Amino acid sequence: MNPHELNALHVLHLSGVLVLIGYTFFAFAGPAETRPRVLMITGIASLLVLLTGVRMWQGVLGFQMLGWIVVKLICWLGLSVIGSVAYRKRELTNSLMVGTLVLAITAVAMAFVKPF
Repeated sequence: MNPHELNALHVLHLSGVLVLIGYTFFAFAGPAETRPRVLMITGIASLLVLLTGVRMWQGVLGFQMLGWIVVKLICWLGLSVIGSVAYRKRELTNSLMVGTLVLAITAVAMAFVKPF
C-alpha cells in the first residue's frame, strides 16, 4: 500500500471516528427534531469508518484475522448503534455515555497495543 494512501486513510478514519463520537454525544442532549440529521451524519461517519478501516486492514494485513480487529469491529458496531438508542431511551443517557466512552477507549487501546 502506498504510504500516501495509508496516511489519507488514517486521516479519514480518525475524522470519521471523531464525528461519530461527537454527534453521538450530541444525541444524548439534542432535541427530538435533530434526530433525522444526527442519524444521517452518524450513519455517514460510521460508513466512512468502516470503509477506511476495511481498506487499511486489507492493505496492511491482507485480511489476516486478528483478535484486536474483531474487538475494534464490535466497538464500531456498538458506537454506530448508540446514537439512535440515545434518542429513544433518554432515561439511559448516563449508561449510554459510559458505554460510548468504554467502546471508544477500548477501540483506541486495541489500535495501539494490539494485544492479540
